[in-house]
Amino acid sequence: MVSADLLANGLLLLMRLLVFGMALGLTLISFQSYRENPTERLQFAFLGFAFISMGVAFSTIVGQLGAEADELTLVLFRSVETIPFVIGFAMFYLSLYR
Repeated sequence: MVSADLLANGLLLLMRLLVFGMALGLTLISFQSYRENPTERLQFAFLGFAFISMGVAFSTIVGQLGAEADELTLVLFRSVETIPFVIGFAMFYLSLYR
């Protein structure tokens, strides 16, 4: 019989992959919009979604490390995973206020 912990971790992984797929879908849609109408605002929006997608991917990877990694490694990975989110939201800011 499957343990509840294993089932919960599997469900969490599926939900993280769903979020990653949705982020990639938004990135694709924003890229297509930029190709149809190449404005600076749409370019920054596309770059924002691309960096957010990278952040989601890093977040999924770091989430899978879990307790298997030591504390210093987790802090380093969590710091690195934050950088794409910061850049992505900065790009969104630029796309809205330029």
